[in-house]
Amino acid sequence: MESGNVTTPFGRRSMTLGMLASQKAASELQADQSVDKWKVYRSLCAAKPLLGVTDRALAVLNALLSFYPKNVLSEENGLVVFPSNEQLSLRSHGMAEQTIRRHLAVLVDAGLIIRKDSPNGKRYARRARQGEIGEAFGFSLAPLIVRCEEIERLAAEVAAERLHLQRLREQFSLCRRDVAKLIETAMEEDLAGDWETAFSYFRELVDTIPRTPTADQIATALEEMKTLRDDITNRLETLLKTRNTSGNPAQNERHIHNSNPDSTFDLEPAFETKQGANSAFKIEPHTVALGQKQEQERDDRSAARPQNSARDDGSGLKSFPLGLVLQACPDMVSYGPGGKIANWRDMMAAAVVVRGMLAVSASAYEEAATTMGPENAATVMACILERGGHINSAGGYLRDLTRRAEKGEFSIGPMLMSLVRARGGGTRRAG
Repeated sequence: MESGNVTTPFGRRSMTLGMLASQKAASELQADQSVDKWKVYRSLCAAKPLLGVTDRALAVLNALLSFYPKNVLSEENGLVVFPSNEQLSLRSHGMAEQTIRRHLAVLVDAGLIIRKDSPNGKRYARRARQGEIGEAFGFSLAPLIVRCEEIERLAAEVAAERLHLQRLREQFSLCRRDVAKLIETAMEEDLAGDWETAFSYFRELVDTIPRTPTADQIATALEEMKTLRDDITNRLETLLKTRNTSGNPAQNERHIHNSNPDSTFDLEPAFETKQGANSAFKIEPHTVALGQKQEQERDDRSAARPQNSARDDGSGLKSFPLGLVLQACPDMVSYGPGGKIANWRDMMAAAVVVRGMLAVSASAYEEAATTMGPENAATVMACILERGGHINSAGGYLRDLTRRAEKGEFSIGPMLMSLVRARGGGTRRAG
């Protein structure tokens, strides 16, 4: 493009300062400057969020580049392409001509191409006697050469931002998994603390993240999640130190020599529960004095435990808070009196309704209530309802769980937490 030559658009199209700036920059193009047209196009596709162009506009630019005969853009080969809208439509996968004109205007406003209109607004080229193009009217691709370095820099910024966002997502996912599993462990082990409140706060942090979050939103949520993880870890470490300190005398007493050679007390390992059962139900040898001491400690902890934490109802199974049960099994609410469950009485009434709906015999449910306790039996019925599509016989499944509970091989905690995670309680992604 000749220096000082300004081209105004044809017809009613207005001239803007942006067009003038693009033409001024293109007029400073050096004769030896060149760029691979497809390389700069790939950089444009990467940098489109910062350039303000759409996919459809880039499709039209792709069609324009296809009319340039060489792979390398240079002033030596000419930089003006002059296809008709009909030909552009064919190379833009049948895009309507009106749509093509709109996206051409977007490319011009973004400073990626320059209009070089003829006196009558048509696109054509005049050729010299030797056959080479003397003057052409259409669209100049000179801005792609002039802005090549800027486009590559913007593409690098977009790639770096995408990588930063990906790393933040990974860190948040790992931290979220840690918090969920630590809270689950604390609730299953029946450790002292308001773990239900901690879990509610954890869910609030996860739910505040939108489907397509920005890096700042994820970074803010990550800091809060790390703080929560540190608080939970410190709490668990404190409880672990307390347990280890109180267990030292017991460890010393277990080294007392057993004078009975026929006893298998020291030879058989402690009974271990099956996979999925609560690890608290492990039988270990204790002396009489130690057993009395630990029984007293359990009584003290039961008296000091908050009302909303998991508890043992006397059946050998821990009873979990109603709020947690309804969060894991929300389908149960529809069967409560008046379509709601406000307390355990409503929960047990809903369990009776569900029992009949799932064809569970009254004797099977009564046996479960006697073995597990009425609250735990209602909780198990809610879990069976929630997993109804995966259970062939609800009555047979309930009897099997009852038999396992009698042997100390069944715990409700893992079942509840599995349903919570299945509903997005512990594994939901960010974005």
